[in-house]
Amino acid sequence: MINFRYHVVSLTAVFLALAIGLVVGTAALNGPVADSLKERVNGLSKDNQQMRQAVNNMQKEIELEEQFAAEIAQVVLPGKLTGRRVLLLTLPSGREHTEGVLKMLQLGGAQVTGRVDLQDKFINPDNNNNLMELAVTAARPSAPASGLPGNGHGVETSSALLASVLLDRADGASPATEADRRAVLASYSNAGYLTTDEKVTGPAEAVVLVSGQPYVDKDSAKKDESVVKVAEQFDRTGAIVVAGNGSAGGNVVAVVRGDPVLSQTISTVDDANTTQGQLVTTLALVQQLVEKKAGQYGVGDNASALLPRLPQ
Repeated sequence: MINFRYHVVSLTAVFLALAIGLVVGTAALNGPVADSLKERVNGLSKDNQQMRQAVNNMQKEIELEEQFAAEIAQVVLPGKLTGRRVLLLTLPSGREHTEGVLKMLQLGGAQVTGRVDLQDKFINPDNNNNLMELAVTAARPSAPASGLPGNGHGVETSSALLASVLLDRADGASPATEADRRAVLASYSNAGYLTTDEKVTGPAEAVVLVSGQPYVDKDSAKKDESVVKVAEQFDRTGAIVVAGNGSAGGNVVAVVRGDPVLSQTISTVDDANTTQGQLVTTLALVQQLVEKKAGQYGVGDNASALLPRLPQ
């Protein structure tokens, strides 16, 4: 009869057999498996080193390209915009590369009439009605509300008013008076819709709109639409170049390039966050003012060329 001692001996024998099997199996496989794993680790380490070196080389190439663009700008740009009056209009998404764009414009000899920074509040769809009302109350005799769009889009209406005091009149009429220009800007500045870093010296004949990536929050579609409205209204009044970052996702560069009408009059640069793009932005503005021609430049989707070909 099978008793408890028999069960103990049987179980002990089973576990002993398993232990012996593990020892023997490990001893048999230890050499080949260890060598294989070691070779694989060494291979991955070499691949990692090569990729790290490739990244370092690419970073160095980018730095050299930026340096080349900065140096070639010293040769190409001086005198290209001498006597030309240019307004710098910036969006929150383009603040980081605004200074670079400004330096290139100044290198080209442009007379920057002023820098106006639109704030997030200006683009926020929650402020649509307030912007409509402000456009009416901020209007002045030389910039009347009667000539503003009346379709209920606050950003569009306010952009039209700002364009009317910041740029030359498209029909050749007398520009807004200095007093009225100051009053309109003060109305929007006091309400937190924009800031100006220094006094706007007078009307401009062209504007560079510095923008960036598209919005990504819950109101992104409406905000991106508002940015396009800003560009449209300033385009109605003067020459305009959009100095952007990227050309996808619904940002203003992408929308302009995808619109057969807007792309005929608004120039875009999709890499103005780089020195190369800032150089091209200035050249695109030269093309707008000299040739009265728009172009789409950069490295992104639907760019027609890296830079414009200017007449000698």
